[in-house]
Amino acid sequence: MGSLPEGECSSSLHHSQIIKEVVHPSFASHALIQSYKRSFNGFAAYLTQEEKHKLTRIVGVISVFPSRKLVLQTTRSWDFMGLSQRIERRPEVESDIIIGVIDTGIWPESESFSDEGIGPIPSKWKGECDGGKDFVCNRKIIGARSFSSESSARDKDGHGTYVALILAGNQVRDASYYGLANGIARGGVPSARLAVYRVCENKCNDIDVLSAFNHAIADRVDIISLSMGYSDGPLELTSDPFAIGSFHAIEKGILTVNAAGNTGPDLSSIQNYAPWTLSVAASDIDRKFVDKLLLKNDATLVGHGINAFPSSDEALPLVYGKEVTNNCTEIKARNCFPTCLERSLVNHKVILCDDEPDWNEVNISGAIGVIYPPLDFTNISFVMPFPVVSLSRNDLNLVKIFKDSTIDPRVQILKSETVDNPDAPFVASFSSRGPSTYMYDIIKVSILLLNYIST
Repeated sequence: MGSLPEGECSSSLHHSQIIKEVVHPSFASHALIQSYKRSFNGFAAYLTQEEKHKLTRIVGVISVFPSRKLVLQTTRSWDFMGLSQRIERRPEVESDIIIGVIDTGIWPESESFSDEGIGPIPSKWKGECDGGKDFVCNRKIIGARSFSSESSARDKDGHGTYVALILAGNQVRDASYYGLANGIARGGVPSARLAVYRVCENKCNDIDVLSAFNHAIADRVDIISLSMGYSDGPLELTSDPFAIGSFHAIEKGILTVNAAGNTGPDLSSIQNYAPWTLSVAASDIDRKFVDKLLLKNDATLVGHGINAFPSSDEALPLVYGKEVTNNCTEIKARNCFPTCLERSLVNHKVILCDDEPDWNEVNISGAIGVIYPPLDFTNISFVMPFPVVSLSRNDLNLVKIFKDSTIDPRVQILKSETVDNPDAPFVASFSSRGPSTYMYDIIKVSILLLNYIST
């Protein structure tokens, strides 16, 4: 894979000699851009297609590939779909679009929902701003209502705010998660207006969803967004409030865009399958977040997670769940179940669990980091309140071998990194699949939504 040759050698001289074999002599001295010689053996150079083909035929050359421009951004979704910031926009048309978001509400003070530079509210809008105490609408968030047990349309969960940002968030520069994925956060149609209908407070009720549909249609929204489903599977169309509400919406020319569901990967796991809606599956994009676990013997294992900070500046003692309990069975302790971890044995250490632990239990125990196997969803990175790394079962076993064979086993969970994901796009493991058990002749899912950080 391009390792440095053994013994003393001049990589730069070697690279220059290779260049002279394929590049015209008059240009050879200017062709070499960069010579990689400290950690691996390679170089960057200006080459024509013909010169590239010559280079590939030289003995010892493993691969030749073009250099691509890397763009640092927080939301890669729209660029990956081909909707870059360079596409032609029609603000006078886009600002007339009203998107009704039926979800957990919205956080109106977010910079993504500033109305700077946005014109008057469209005259077709018939709704109200009734978001509750201390909730102020503007020319961006033009309407707000709460149908949950909370009187405020303010988002306390974050889901509704996130969905609204994906749809119509204004451009926010230098957005990042503590430096991770720094760039410009923006929605698909930044000029569009938002009408917010909060229907969830811990759980969402059918009656509230239908109320939201009812108002949204009357308020004259143009599109309705609905990102929720049923944990126990789909319902028949005539018993499904989503299908009913969206049917009435489409009669008025209002398209409902809904999530296919998060109960995949089995076939026929789709939850929102009404033929008059746009059902959207979840996909990865061409970037993912990875974590690295550094073992004291200098071995490095790569897993998943989103850590804004490393577990510590140096390696910490590693303990196994079954070793740090005084009141649980071995199976429960290995899985780091509630009440199993003994604080005096775990405090300021990294703990290894055989299953996803009880996160509150880990927090109380004083653990600095957690190593655990992947969840039912594969290749997905989650944000946790402390450094974690999710490893494959094979790598988890390697950690156990390292621990058992080392007198003082110590590890360090590093800060997350963003890397290219050349396999994208493919459907996320958790995304629901079609066809529906009730309507096999209707093909669903409709499209993929490329906004998950595989993520």
